[in-house]
Amino acid sequence: MSHRDVTIRLRHMLGHAREAHALAGGRTRDDLSSDRQFNLAIARLLELIGEAANRVPPEERLRYPEIPWAQMIGLRNRLIHGYDQIDLDILWTILAKDLAPLISALERLLPPGDG
Repeated sequence: MSHRDVTIRLRHMLGHAREAHALAGGRTRDDLSSDRQFNLAIARLLELIGEAANRVPPEERLRYPEIPWAQMIGLRNRLIHGYDQIDLDILWTILAKDLAPLISALERLLPPGDG
């Protein structure tokens, strides 16, 4: 995979993370349970982040140890294959605590104005 392709995947991850973070703004954990569209949108965006991460070759992932590759890919797999057992508390923790640091890390990796 070319460096350009890796950059595209990182851009996808950043875009989806930003979108999930923006959707969660002003929301509560209860909203995740009560608002089906919000729940589905967040689950889908987190799946897409994990899918883009999974498409970055393992040797390229090693170049960016600040990115939680295994966790993102694992979450994607859990959301896809364990769709009937999604723990909304875990999703909320990701929204509340993990997305902002991921966004910052991805912004540092991409050229200014990129993503």
